[in-house]
Amino acid sequence: MSSKVMVIGGGLAGITAAIALAESGADVTLLEARPRLGGATCSFSRDGLTVDTGQHVFLGCCSAYRGLLARLGMTEHAPLQDRFDVTVLAPGGSGGYGGVDPPVRGRFRGVGPPGAGRAPGADGRPRQARLRRTALPGPLHMLPALGRYPFLSFAERMSVGRPALGMRRVNPADPAVDTQRFGDWLAKRGQSERTRRALWDLFSVSALNIAGDDASLALAAVVVKTGLLGKNNAADIGVPALPLGELHGDAGATLLAKLGAQVVMGTKVSAVEPVPHGGYRIQLAQGDPVTADAVVLAVPHEKAAALIPAGALPERTVAGWAGLGASPIVNVHVIYDRPVMDLPFVAAIDSPVQWVFDRTRISGLDRPGHQYLAISLSAADDYADTPAARLREIFVPALAELFPAARDAQVAEFFVTRERRATFRQAPGTAALRPKAATQQPGLVLAGAWTDTGWPDTMEGAVRSGLAAAAELKASLSTIGVSK
Repeated sequence: MSSKVMVIGGGLAGITAAIALAESGADVTLLEARPRLGGATCSFSRDGLTVDTGQHVFLGCCSAYRGLLARLGMTEHAPLQDRFDVTVLAPGGSGGYGGVDPPVRGRFRGVGPPGAGRAPGADGRPRQARLRRTALPGPLHMLPALGRYPFLSFAERMSVGRPALGMRRVNPADPAVDTQRFGDWLAKRGQSERTRRALWDLFSVSALNIAGDDASLALAAVVVKTGLLGKNNAADIGVPALPLGELHGDAGATLLAKLGAQVVMGTKVSAVEPVPHGGYRIQLAQGDPVTADAVVLAVPHEKAAALIPAGALPERTVAGWAGLGASPIVNVHVIYDRPVMDLPFVAAIDSPVQWVFDRTRISGLDRPGHQYLAISLSAADDYADTPAARLREIFVPALAELFPAARDAQVAEFFVTRERRATFRQAPGTAALRPKAATQQPGLVLAGAWTDTGWPDTMEGAVRSGLAAAAELKASLSTIGVSK
C-alpha cells in the first residue's frame, strides 16, 4: 500500500514536494491556507487587472526552478534572454559620479539622439548604460561590459577585477564565511562606496533582499560565483510571460490532479501531532482532524516553529529560527496614459527606483495606449509601512527623472503591494539557523526557501527545498517500512 502524505503549504516548495512524491506513487494531499496556490509567487485580480504579488525573475543557473517549469509544461511561458542584457538608468544631472564616460545611445522614449562628448545629464536627460555579456566563456564574458560601465570612474572599473577573482576562492559552505558582511569583504578589496552602490548592489540587493553591505558573504558568494563567475549563460535573465498564478499555481494544481493528488485550498492547519503507533494527526483550524503516514511542513519559518511537534528537533534549534527574521519587498504599480518605457525592464541607480518592469500585456490591461509599470523594491524596510500617497510623491517624480516621456504623461492609476515577510533576512550568521529537510521525527520533513538549501531565499531555493524534502521523506518511509 502506498504511503499517505500530507503536504502543508502550497508555495513553490510545497508544490514541488507534492509533485515529486505523487510521481513516486504516494497518496498525496496538499493543504493550503489561502484560496490559491503559489505562496509568495501568486496573482490576484484588481479592477480587471491580474497583479502578481511581486515581480519575480530567474536566471539561467536556476536549474531546479527551470526543471519545475518544464514539469509544469510552462517553459515556453518563462523565456530566458539570449544573453544577459540589462539597461541601467540614472537621473540626469542629479548626484552620482560626475566624471562618467559619455552616455550610450538612447533607447528610451524621449532619451533622444546621443550627445557625443556632452556631459551626461547636462540637458536633464537620464544617464544610461548597458550591461550585456559576450559569448566569451565565464568569467571573461562580463569583462567588456564592466570595462565600459559609465557610472564608475576608470580606476573604479579597474578595481572590480580584484574581488571578482577573490570571490572564486570563497567557500560559501564555510561557517566562517557566513559570519562576514559582504560590504566589509568588498571594501577590503578596494571597492569604494560608489562601486558598491552603483555596481555590486545591482545584483546583490535584488537577489538577497537585504542592503548590499549587510548581506551574508556566504550567500552573496553563491550569487556571484554561480551567476556571474560561472558559465557564461548562468546570469541570463528569465521573466515570466504569464501571471505567476497561472505559471505556478494553476499549472501546479493541474499537474497534481493528473497525478492523482488532492489539493485543498482555504484550509489552515493548527497542529501536527505524532500518533503512538506511527503517522500523524493533523488538526485543522476548522473541521475534523485528518491523518497521514508522513508530513511535509512547507510553510514559512515562523509558522513552522508553531506547528512542528515537540521533540522533532532540539528546542534551541526551533527557537533559533526566530533569528532568521524577515525582509520586506514592496511593489509600486503605476499606470500611465501613454507608453513611457520601451524595454521589458530596466535597473536604476542614484534613484529610489531599483528595477522597473513593463506589466502592460501580462496584466491584461485593456486601456488602449496605456502602459503599466511596476517598480520592484527589495530590502524595502523604509517603505514597508509608508502610506501609498507618500510613495506616490516619491516614485512618480523618480520615474519622470528616468523616463522623459513620463514627465508629460498622466498617471491613470497608482497602487502599492507589500510583502512584509517576503524572505528571511539574509544577514551574517543565518546559515547556522537554517535546518536540513530531515527532522528527528520519522516521516516528518521540512521544506521552504528558508531551510538549508545552499541557496539564498529565492524561487530556486524553494524548489530545491521541495526536492530535498521529497527525497528525504521517501528514504525515511522506506526505512520505517511504510512505503510500497
